[in-house]
Amino acid sequence: MRFTKIELEQFRDAVIPDLVADGVRLLFVGINPGLWTAATQTPFAHPGNRFFPALREAGIYDAGRSFSSGFNDAERRRFTDAGLGVTNLVRRATARADELSRHELREGARALEARVAQWNPRVVAMVGLTSYRHGFDRPKARAGKQEVLLGGAELWVLANPSGLNAHETVSTLAASYAQPARSAGVV
Repeated sequence: MRFTKIELEQFRDAVIPDLVADGVRLLFVGINPGLWTAATQTPFAHPGNRFFPALREAGIYDAGRSFSSGFNDAERRRFTDAGLGVTNLVRRATARADELSRHELREGARALEARVAQWNPRVVAMVGLTSYRHGFDRPKARAGKQEVLLGGAELWVLANPSGLNAHETVSTLAASYAQPARSAGVV
């Protein structure tokens, strides 16, 4: 599946549903949906995103066929049946995360904490250190397990899997994503 820039632009500010079900043990939190994600209604679906390849390499989840065309209902169930979930800090879709304001990130952090408390996952893994720092007003936070809980859940802050994050590879992402997955009991 391919989209033109004009087609993708139609999804600006769209909101995608959370990919969460009862019994979620490991909740991944993206910064916000990208336009490709909004178009496919599937988190981290852009072909350049390394989220699903990293989950596969870490032994957390094998997306099977290409995830860039979006999940069907059976694939969504398979993902959530594995104890996994995905939500976003900010719910509106943009082309790039740097289009978000600090106010949006802070509002998103408050709303996220309420959703986490409701869903009650064992572990939350936020993928995006800078957005965590801005949203939760923790300017000196470092990647890894945090000393604070989020909505009662153990909190990890990890690298963003976007292809725009040139400092990370699928292997380095897989290694860091495996840590909260072990803590959550999904690997």
